[in-house]
Amino acid sequence: MRFSATVSALQSEPVIQLADNNNHCKAEIYAFGSILNHFSIQIEGNSVNCIDGFESPQQAARDIRGAFKSAKISPFVCRLHKGTYTFNQENYTIQKNYLNEHALHGLLYDAHFTIDQIQATEKEAQVTLSYHYKGTDAGYPFPFQMQIIWTLSDKHQLRATTRIIHQNQVAIPYADGWHPYFSLGGKVDDYQLQFDADTQLEFDETLIPTGKKLADTRFLTPRSLEGIFLDNSFVLKENGSCTLYYNSLKLTVTPDEAYPILQVYTPPHRNSIAIENLSGAPDNFNNQIGLLNLVPNKWYEFTTAFQLSSL
Repeated sequence: MRFSATVSALQSEPVIQLADNNNHCKAEIYAFGSILNHFSIQIEGNSVNCIDGFESPQQAARDIRGAFKSAKISPFVCRLHKGTYTFNQENYTIQKNYLNEHALHGLLYDAHFTIDQIQATEKEAQVTLSYHYKGTDAGYPFPFQMQIIWTLSDKHQLRATTRIIHQNQVAIPYADGWHPYFSLGGKVDDYQLQFDADTQLEFDETLIPTGKKLADTRFLTPRSLEGIFLDNSFVLKENGSCTLYYNSLKLTVTPDEAYPILQVYTPPHRNSIAIENLSGAPDNFNNQIGLLNLVPNKWYEFTTAFQLSSL
């Protein structure tokens, strides 16, 4: 069979491998965090992996808060101002994780997902993971169920579809995203970046949006990242995508309309770059930019796709 899907024997921390046996494209996903830890193609007999990942699920569990590599961001994205917000005239304060004064990257980055289904056909390999958030953080007492479907298909394409449903009595506030770090080899200064956005959200000195938008056309065409430091949110154009280039490699990130915000971060070590798809702006529980109010008993979907190829 062309595609295969397997689970490691280490069932305490399962590792799923999806593979295209025709062209040796592979993806490795941890059940811990539903983390994409490896995505590779073969070039001239060598496997080239584009994910800045972990050595093992155990290391991921220890170190996930260091950089939140490949973390699932939910039910709020990036920073939440002082961890507080008001919803339905009630005040809430997130308890879980802070960087300086702001709550950071949601509540599910260290969740242990369950493998619901794994399958392979001649057309694709797929795994469905699930997690039930039980409303245990006092700052977000709204239970919901999440499914994440990873699908490897033809032409080195890997899709991640997140599905959300809840049974609360009222609509609940929600934002969704991913936090993967990509490395194509060498330093980020040697990469070129292009994405379909000409508008940046203005941040204050603590990386909270001010509500203003700034014109920024630098990346409408491929641009060298040499000397450029980013930790910014951009508003993607309709059907917009993002492409990263290095030597003979090209990585394309293509979100659907559910992810209109592109967050790009270049860490100080310059060995990889975070390209984050977000359903709304940072702090949108307060600023309302892209904030979703999920009604009960309805599935909501968010999909992004990664494609790695040689030029």
